[in-house]
Amino acid sequence: MRDILDDLLSAWKSGGRAGLATVVRTFQSAPRLPGASMLVAPDGTASGSVSGGCVEGAVYELATEVAADGVPVLQRYGVSDDDAFSVGLTCGGIIDVFVEPVSQENFRELAEVAADIEAGNPVAVATVIEHPDRAWVGRRMVVWPDRASGAMGSDRADQAVADDVRGLLAAGRNGTLTYGPDGERLGEGMRVFAASYAPPPRMLIFGAIDFASAMARQGHFLGYHVTVCDARPVFATRARFPDADEVVVRWPHDYLQAELDAGRIDERTVIGVLTHDPKFDVPLLQLALTMPPVAFIGAMGSRKTHQDRLDQLIEQGVSAEQLARLSSPIGLDLGARTPEETAVSIAAEIIADQWGGGGDKLSELAGRIHHD
Repeated sequence: MRDILDDLLSAWKSGGRAGLATVVRTFQSAPRLPGASMLVAPDGTASGSVSGGCVEGAVYELATEVAADGVPVLQRYGVSDDDAFSVGLTCGGIIDVFVEPVSQENFRELAEVAADIEAGNPVAVATVIEHPDRAWVGRRMVVWPDRASGAMGSDRADQAVADDVRGLLAAGRNGTLTYGPDGERLGEGMRVFAASYAPPPRMLIFGAIDFASAMARQGHFLGYHVTVCDARPVFATRARFPDADEVVVRWPHDYLQAELDAGRIDERTVIGVLTHDPKFDVPLLQLALTMPPVAFIGAMGSRKTHQDRLDQLIEQGVSAEQLARLSSPIGLDLGARTPEETAVSIAAEIIADQWGGGGDKLSELAGRIHHD
């Protein structure tokens, strides 16, 4: 929807009803990823694309019908045995496209959603694309990190979808979620497509060591945009960190200051300091702990290394309140020994810190499993 947002908002403001087609699932070598959209405005003009040209004509006709009758449709497009250029994908892929009517009547929050997208504020739109009860199809919920608007159809479904969509939103991911007809997590029948409008959060890993390589894999798996930074070019190489989105050779505190000045650090950013070297750690942590708050700051090291760092940071004027933002030694107590196990323990602490988890065994707790 992001690509056609201006046109969609114009159609919405006109008071008419548009047809919005969105790729919600792909198979094989599909040309567009989930979230790609095509709009047919009330006056018949089209914008956007769901397939790069292969099935646009068929989708245009369907979106026109949906705009006219107001009934949403989930349609699958793939290779056509008779004529691949008529309603099939010449690349051999398969796409599921959900086509829904959009108007001020059925999408009251669109202007607010558009404003948040324009401002870079995280927001997600979750839509029921499949359900045994046709009355549920097309129901929509807008989800922000701290609230939600709209309804799926039951309290259980609303709560389950809001919880899961916040997880996708935190990772900046689109996705199709599957539930039972009433929102049961272990069930099938209802599918919900969640479109997240937020860039992936950043994970900054300082220190090009073996633990950093394992941590980069964990960060990539969790949906972070991962940067590994080290001042030593012999260690900070792309070959050693294939899972990182970028590898930077620069003094850590200089790099962090540059990213901060450029506005590329926000409250979702995760910082892991793995260098074990005070000439890197202390100036970096001094900056990290005194700049505007981020999601997580952790540093690796022994108890003695941690205490030595604290003493030096206090000497540099870092306050007790600022020091309280530091998690060191980093990670949860999992008994980890290898770099891979240690990376899991660090990732577990980041997740617990993000969602308010305590790191205890779920089997020993009562109440809700998911945290708000």
